[in-house]
Amino acid sequence: MKKDLGRPEQSALPRVVTAEPLAHVTEDGRPHLLREHLEAVGQWAARLAPREDFRAPALATGRWHDLGKYTRDFQIRIRKENGFEAHLEKEGALERDHSTAGALWALSRDRRLMPLAFAIAGHHSGLPDASNLRNRVGRTEKQALLSDARARCDAPALLDGPLGFSPEALDKLEPRQVELWTRMLFSVLCDADFLDTEAFFDANRSAAREVPVSLSQLAERLRGFLREKQRGAPDTEVNRVRREVLTAAVEAAVQRPGVFSLTVPTGGGKTLTSMAFALEHARTQGLQRVIVAIPYTSIIEQSAEAYRQAFQGLEHAVIEHHSAVDPDRETPLNRVASENWDAPVIVTTTVQLLESLFAHRPSACRKLHRVARSVIVLDEAQTLPASLLEPILDGLGALVRDYGCSVVICTATQPALGRRPDFPEGLLEVREIVPASVRAFERLRRVRVRWPSSGRKLPYAELADAVAAERDVLAVVHLRADARRLCELVDERLGHEETLHLSALMCPEHRSQVLADIKARKRRGEPVRLVATQLVEAGVDLDFGVVYRGLGGLDALAQAAGRCNREGLMEGLGELRVYEPETQPPRGVPRAAQDVTRGLLEQSPDLDLFAPESFQRYFARLYATRHRDEKGIQALRAKFQFEEVSKAFKLVEDDWSASVVVPFAGHAPLVNELRERGPSRERLRALQRFTVTVPRTLRDAWLARELARLAAETVAYLGPEHTSAYHKRFGLLPDHVGIFDPSFLIPA
Repeated sequence: MKKDLGRPEQSALPRVVTAEPLAHVTEDGRPHLLREHLEAVGQWAARLAPREDFRAPALATGRWHDLGKYTRDFQIRIRKENGFEAHLEKEGALERDHSTAGALWALSRDRRLMPLAFAIAGHHSGLPDASNLRNRVGRTEKQALLSDARARCDAPALLDGPLGFSPEALDKLEPRQVELWTRMLFSVLCDADFLDTEAFFDANRSAAREVPVSLSQLAERLRGFLREKQRGAPDTEVNRVRREVLTAAVEAAVQRPGVFSLTVPTGGGKTLTSMAFALEHARTQGLQRVIVAIPYTSIIEQSAEAYRQAFQGLEHAVIEHHSAVDPDRETPLNRVASENWDAPVIVTTTVQLLESLFAHRPSACRKLHRVARSVIVLDEAQTLPASLLEPILDGLGALVRDYGCSVVICTATQPALGRRPDFPEGLLEVREIVPASVRAFERLRRVRVRWPSSGRKLPYAELADAVAAERDVLAVVHLRADARRLCELVDERLGHEETLHLSALMCPEHRSQVLADIKARKRRGEPVRLVATQLVEAGVDLDFGVVYRGLGGLDALAQAAGRCNREGLMEGLGELRVYEPETQPPRGVPRAAQDVTRGLLEQSPDLDLFAPESFQRYFARLYATRHRDEKGIQALRAKFQFEEVSKAFKLVEDDWSASVVVPFAGHAPLVNELRERGPSRERLRALQRFTVTVPRTLRDAWLARELARLAAETVAYLGPEHTSAYHKRFGLLPDHVGIFDPSFLIPA
């Protein structure tokens, strides 16, 4: 509970003794002077600027952002409500509005400083739409806030100094260039503000952000790791191709920054090869970090672990960031705890990366300026949704052209994102890293494909018979419910429960344990039968002699084939057996992709799954099924409708879903720490390992009935009394939440 420093009956409590204007004040009365905060944020922002010509605008924006805190009402309130939340701005509350004054001041200096006004006005509530900002700054009572703040300002030099830059430069930019310029400035301001606020409230946490590891150190450590790995690897064709691909990548790294493609067959070692290229490219071209963007959290888990093994002793240089526990509601604490990607290597989701380009919330945009001058590795780039390709590729192209980035399009199934007459929104001058002379696809053909011979759907009962008859087999299904059903049918055939299961109803920690069990069984020569959803199809290092896969998109089928005879150790070829499943894939792109593949098979029954031209045909048809800017995001960007853009840009239509921490072994101490000490990026990151995504309506119903609870008002979790709702093989059983587990009352 906060101490009220303004009530006479609490006179024994610590008080603020200074009359100087305050930016923040701790619960024990320690003051953070406003003029010191404004100057510090300005200096922080200038240092964080993504380009030299951003420094002066960033300095001014930082110095002006909290001008509204000088008002009489704010100074009265912050002394009364001391603590971390006292400075929080609330929509519609005039006495809490301390951002509009700074925005008005920027516009009073020069009407062309609208980008600075956007950034200042949004640094608490988010970048506003242009129409909303115009209405806001035009109100008489808002203009009165500026007059009051200026009259009480004790550091006029912060306001009246020279701009140090010419606003005319912005007039020469296209509207969407100005829009991204504004976002970069907003990102710099938010990060600078949060960092200075964090340093005041928690100096230890601020110091812990330092990562004293260079890209050169990481590149050297990775080179040593790869040398040792190659030295101990058998001399197979797979390993020979991997060595040649790696050599080509390192040689290509000295090229000037731009857009690259890394087209490597599944199993060709692209996870570490792409990192070797990125580190060497960053080192030689003076770039500042490597960002690996991956579409699925299941791949992030494995990729991040692979990098940590490679960077032995420097593991802390890798940040693993995905959105499993990013809170839906912003609070002062979780905003400061948000990720700002201040590390040399970031492993994140494609959603997180692109959200930085198109979101409007401070915590989501805070990391954008760290993307500048980075190597961005787009892993499994074929998963980018066709309906958003135009804004995505325009944003990535702007990062390359205007902010010094290099982009690496990394996949076995290249979606052909380069510019061409029938694809004008494509990226310019895409350079392939691996030369055709390596003949990687030809040499790594390790799988025979058996296409379905007719349109007959294969019942799961028959599929279970086929899976049970194999000793080394993976079966991939479309839906979570299908995975459990097929697993239980295989159990029935075999008379035991040794069939393994993987789906997104299992938390990442659970899935990691299953993957470790698979490898242990294979080392012992035991049978391994695995039933899984599509989450095993990209980046997961599995190797089976036979893979069954329900008919889907051509790219998904190729990924499934990559789990078959992956190391090329079989005497003959592995087999990918494609079947027509009983159930349909999810609506939207998965179902459209299935239809495109079915159409290609009707034209070419002997379709070559591994030929690059097959994917050119496939993606051309798939992209033709959707408008590539379906929601008109580019037009909204040109009108500076930041909030509308954020609502429209949904890489994954996940409004229906939300995350919950499940009662899997090891979660309890992390939840308790979050409850007791509040959110930090370290605590939120650790809890990612114990989350499962469920329908948002279901999670909200659990919260309403107090079956789930909130830790620190940010993270929903199921308590230990719901242990029976988490199955040791199948993960979360949503229909079991609310069924009381009597064992909870039995002392340990």
